Amino acid sequence: MGHETIYKGWPSAGLALLLTTGLTPEGQAADNLRLKGNLVEEACTIRPGDEAITLELWDLTSKHLYINTRSQGRGFKLHLEDCNTTISNTVTITFGGRENPALPGLLALDAGSGASGIGIGIETPSQKPLPLNTVSDEQVLRNGSNVIELKAYVQGEPNAIRDQSIGHGAYTATSTFTLDYP
Repeated sequence: MGHETIYKGWPSAGLALLLTTGLTPEGQAADNLRLKGNLVEEACTIRPGDEAITLELWDLTSKHLYINTRSQGRGFKLHLEDCNTTISNTVTITFGGRENPALPGLLALDAGSGASGIGIGIETPSQKPLPLNTVSDEQVLRNGSNVIELKAYVQGEPNAIRDQSIGHGAYTATSTFTLDYP
């Protein structure tokens, strides 16, 4: 039975909206709400299909986690197209989601998962951790197409490894990624 981790994403917000309000005396309803914004151009677009990625992780035994504490990473790629380096020549990525309290920086399993005692981590190809809600290092862009390569892995919770109490079953974890062009 395959296991999956679902990653959903969108480019950084293209509209910044600032709401300012003030109290005015009764009867003066005009000018009590002002909206200000800034419409920006994005440096790249996400290739169609990469805005919602489903990554299937292989079957894994609890014995492997008891011995090694984590699995090997499984690679996935985000493809950026039509990049224009005159707008920005770097990109960062931030993964958000519900954090596993026993494994800070790793994703908690979605409700309804049969497995327990594990979390899902995200890392670079060189195994540098990319904790949740933390901005990645800047990646240099070139004009045209670019690829962001990452890996996901399964890690056992410390108490579940110590007590050998990892629960078996299917699992999913969901994250939302945000691309920012500083």
